[in-house]
Amino acid sequence: MAVNVLIVDDLAFIKIVLRDIVEKSGFRVVGEASNGEQAIAMYQDTRPDVVLMDITMPGMDGLTALEKIREIDPAARVIICSALGQQRLIVQAIQLGAKDFIVKPFQPARVVGALKKALDIT
Repeated sequence: MAVNVLIVDDLAFIKIVLRDIVEKSGFRVVGEASNGEQAIAMYQDTRPDVVLMDITMPGMDGLTALEKIREIDPAARVIICSALGQQRLIVQAIQLGAKDFIVKPFQPARVVGALKKALDIT
């Protein structure tokens, strides 16, 4: 069974990097969004198994989108991506229900580990 992943980041090159890591690890990217509003709409359309979402984006940020996605689906698995120095936001994301967080620049093994942790895959 394929694992479906939604990637949410406002930077095109980050989406390319994440897509490459996700697909090379055997997961399937079912959509890419550039902000929180798009993330919520795509989540409802695709119902991915996991969402990889940036915190800082124009319009609706990742924390607000996380909160709204979890209202729609309390079982949603969201992994927050952040830059170094955003520890306060990471704590807030975990309190809002994020399953894990990964720090940019991405280490492929850390991204895959976070996906497996969120999915309870060993």
